[in-house]
Amino acid sequence: MENWFMSTTVVRILIEIILFLILTAVGAFIVKKRPITKNKYFNLNEYLPEEEVHTLRQVAYLALMTACFINVMYTLIYVNMDTFYFAILDVTLSLYIAATIDKSTTVHKLILLLLVPYGALHYLLFGTPLVGFIDLIHIPVFLYFMKYYFDKFDEYTELHTLGIGVILLYAIVFFSFIITSIVETKTPLDAIVMVSNAFTSNGYAVLGHSEVGKVNSMVLAWMGFIISGAGTATLTAAILKRQFKGKLKDYDDRFEDLNNKFDEVNDNLEKLEELIKKNN
Repeated sequence: MENWFMSTTVVRILIEIILFLILTAVGAFIVKKRPITKNKYFNLNEYLPEEEVHTLRQVAYLALMTACFINVMYTLIYVNMDTFYFAILDVTLSLYIAATIDKSTTVHKLILLLLVPYGALHYLLFGTPLVGFIDLIHIPVFLYFMKYYFDKFDEYTELHTLGIGVILLYAIVFFSFIITSIVETKTPLDAIVMVSNAFTSNGYAVLGHSEVGKVNSMVLAWMGFIISGAGTATLTAAILKRQFKGKLKDYDDRFEDLNNKFDEVNDNLEKLEELIKKNN
């Protein structure tokens, strides 16, 4: 009986590895082709100022850091809470990381196998959680990727010579999330929803009863915050452009007149020099 259980477990783990690698290959192919980003309707630059897009990309790296941290929290502290949705998060985050990281190095090839969400896939495929050491493998992997995405954030910031003011925003939200989770005895999902509502509006409650509803309320809160900020920036830019458009054109015309006069004076000086040479 014990041998049958072990062999069944090994077969299931092999199925999970094969499935994860297939999904990773599909994800990497999609990322490489980038069919969505080629469509103007999915291009952020069509909707937002360039500076806002850069800020959102900075925030994206920090959000991935937070997602890795939440994954570790659920693995260590919130065991058997929101199990189904945690499994979805674990698989989705693992697949995203596996599909987007550079797999040319030996370290990342090894990490790819350690990144397989064995416990989450076992739960989703076979209906029973696979607990124990094999689940704990995820913890150092996601701690590594927390540093990895911070380095990516730092690299992107330096490459585009951006400010790091977004770090202050992130620190406020992140530490408020930790405090809320502890003092309000809330799960990470409830805590991040509460902090999002408190930061982007006057609410502090968990809006929504289902997990999907909670995520939806959080997305709406942040989208409203981002779009309102982008709308204000776009409106300001439009007003300034309209105010100074005529004046800038007037300055351009004056500069062109001065340039023409300078050329005329230069020509006269050259003629004068030629006359002086002839007289000498």
